[in-house]
Amino acid sequence: MAATMQPLRISLVQGATRWHDAAANRAYYGEFVRGVAARSDLVVLPETFLSGFTNDTLGNAEPMDGEGLRWLRALAQETGTTVTGSLVVRDGECCVNRLLWMRPDGSHAQYDKRHLFRMAKEHERYAAGSERLIVELNGWRIRAEVCYDLRFPVWLRNRYDRDANRFDYDLLVVVANWPAARRHAWRTLLRARAIENLSYVVGVNRVGVDGNELHYAGDSGALDFLGQPLVDLGAQEQVVTVTLDPAALAAHRERFPAWMDADDFTLA
Repeated sequence: MAATMQPLRISLVQGATRWHDAAANRAYYGEFVRGVAARSDLVVLPETFLSGFTNDTLGNAEPMDGEGLRWLRALAQETGTTVTGSLVVRDGECCVNRLLWMRPDGSHAQYDKRHLFRMAKEHERYAAGSERLIVELNGWRIRAEVCYDLRFPVWLRNRYDRDANRFDYDLLVVVANWPAARRHAWRTLLRARAIENLSYVVGVNRVGVDGNELHYAGDSGALDFLGQPLVDLGAQEQVVTVTLDPAALAAHRERFPAWMDADDFTLA
């Protein structure tokens, strides 16, 4: 694995998303991305970074050919780096919380949030996705998820494919709008997913206060395969770049092959 995977430079953008103001957020997050692109292979933005976490889907959803996606494509092409985060997207008759994985060549992959946060009635305003997203970058296999998905370990289980001689993924990326009132759960679950899946984990949350008067404490971070923090952003607006080491990951998986004792299952 280490022979084909290259060290991966990831910038975590922990911003204070402007409420229901896509133009302001494009300017705000665009400045951050341009500032770190030269030292980044991947830039990670929070969940719903153009609107905030909103149930006003009629006022904030954009079609896939809308300004949000066009802007994100142009930004990735301009900076020469991959950029990811989620948007409120209108897809036919439904709205989805869609993570976009935008590459510098203008192509993209996408993932619709599967687990909708019913305590905020997200399930009444959005349609749930059903397909996993695993993408490749610099030889890494990367699984991308959105916020509430983090609570569901079966959905996120990292299985080993003996026929392909590889794990499902080497890095789990989670973008979020995770309120400060539940920050202990956010921090704990990020660590648990890293440990149980023998994988690096990057979680990017927002800071500040949204239009629903919810407070966000950030706590974005990058964790190694032991659940140990490589970077911990705390509660302030900031951007941090971290480099993930593939050799260390390969050595841990060889030294501690817990995957060999994992239970087989099929997800309906």
